[in-house]
Amino acid sequence: MTGTISPASIPSSRQPLEYAVQVDLLLTNARIHTMSDAHPRAESLAVLNGRVVALDEDVPAARTVDLGGRTVVPGFHDAHNHMAMSGMRLREIDLSYPAIRTLDELYDAVKRAAAEIGPGEWIIGSGYDQNKLGGDHPTRARLDEIAPRHLVWLKHTSGHMCVVGGAVLDAADLDAVPEGGVVVRDDEGVPTGLLLEQAQELVQRMVKPYSTGVLTECIAAASTQYAAEGLVAVTECGVGGGWVGNSPVEAAAYQRALAEGRLLQRVSLMPVSDALHEVERSEDEGSAYGMDLGVHTGFGSDRLRLGAMKVFSDGSLIGHTAAMFEPFANSPGNSGFLQDEVENLRDMILGAHLAGWQVATHAIGDRAVSTVIDIYSEVLAEYPRENHRHRIEHCGVCRPEDVERIAALGLVPTPQGRFITEIGDGMIEALGPERTAWCYRGQSFLDAGVTLTGSSDRPVVLGAPLLGIQAMVTRRTSGGQLLAADEAVSAYDALRAYTLGSAYASFLDDVSGSLEVGKYADLVVLGADPLEVDPETIGEITVDATLLAGELTHGEL
Repeated sequence: MTGTISPASIPSSRQPLEYAVQVDLLLTNARIHTMSDAHPRAESLAVLNGRVVALDEDVPAARTVDLGGRTVVPGFHDAHNHMAMSGMRLREIDLSYPAIRTLDELYDAVKRAAAEIGPGEWIIGSGYDQNKLGGDHPTRARLDEIAPRHLVWLKHTSGHMCVVGGAVLDAADLDAVPEGGVVVRDDEGVPTGLLLEQAQELVQRMVKPYSTGVLTECIAAASTQYAAEGLVAVTECGVGGGWVGNSPVEAAAYQRALAEGRLLQRVSLMPVSDALHEVERSEDEGSAYGMDLGVHTGFGSDRLRLGAMKVFSDGSLIGHTAAMFEPFANSPGNSGFLQDEVENLRDMILGAHLAGWQVATHAIGDRAVSTVIDIYSEVLAEYPRENHRHRIEHCGVCRPEDVERIAALGLVPTPQGRFITEIGDGMIEALGPERTAWCYRGQSFLDAGVTLTGSSDRPVVLGAPLLGIQAMVTRRTSGGQLLAADEAVSAYDALRAYTLGSAYASFLDDVSGSLEVGKYADLVVLGADPLEVDPETIGEITVDATLLAGELTHGEL
């Protein structure tokens, strides 16, 4: 007998279905890495109503596809990215290396843009890295020479700083610099144009909030690119406010993109702490920090939901604003800074924890990482909560003793392997030899029993997961150096990080991240096996097809 069945009739357990009906899709003759310990390898996979219903079983199917020995892996999850911002950068002047190799080339790009638009218009560029331009940032003085009548805004690749021209500074309220921000000035007290951390809000206030329509287009453009790279799920790390948010109603743009069929990934939205507030509750519950109606992490569906609350503790490593115990090796006397008083940071994290949020705290410098662990430890000791999965975003420089504390508390760090490739040389210069060994760890986390995740922080660096996997395995910088080679992980562990590990970080591991009976058929068909090729070529593997719940979002079978 053939026919169809409703989603409700799919077994709730993950036992193979006894087939009285045909499945929708059967993939055969494949090398399937399931990322499931119970059934790690398979040669066929059956899909019904968007879910995996059988592995290595010969079942009747409405459509059977012979993959000719190609490799299938779970669809990739990026645990830390900025999707709307990535879409926006597709509209901006590309200032990244190697498109721009010198400061003169950067200034030439600004000059060309100024010649093409009228006075008073914005010239926005993104992705520059002073470490690759001779060590110096662009300056307001030079920008005013080449574009004196335009609003020039050049964004650093880290996202933690920017340079603006005089017209922007003249329009900004320099007496209202937000806490945690710095307007850099020269020896005479004149602003150089460089704005650090929260001071970027001075510029963003002039252009934000972006309209829901503009944001929807940016999200859709990014989503299409993501699907072509094999991504089936991402965490958007900062919506609603602060310098990483784009609009107080930013979630509406994701809802519109989903309703229009243009959101091709499962998305977890991290509202930033700036967008949240004290919420009155009953006397026995006390007050807590969050959103109206008491919604918190997990609210929504497995396609679009609220993720963790985003909190900032410090800044950027290559921008020398990360909070360190000792000064940067190439910036004597500068140990970076925390963006708020420790007590205020603790109160924010405690309030979010009490309101039921998963908390994701940005911490890159070793002092910031240690401070955040201290706070999590205090909060969890006072108010224990099972399966909290509180996160440390980036966890850039982590001392050996703090690795053990992360494991003991059940915290989830989200390091970015691709940072090693693109900005690793700058990180080595900033840290010196001893602290470089603690930088963007991999194997140490695994050895300690910590869940390893995969993420990009796109658009800070290129976000293709296969590039990130390659970086986690090779640990080689663009300059050819090995960065903390002892932290290299196996190709299998890197692949697991970008699938099940990142799904775990986002509370999606019960429905995605591995190919198991009962989970969604979120998968990728690859042109080669990342566990078999030369690690230096993993990033060159083609993504032939991406499926979300059994439906193609990219390529063809």
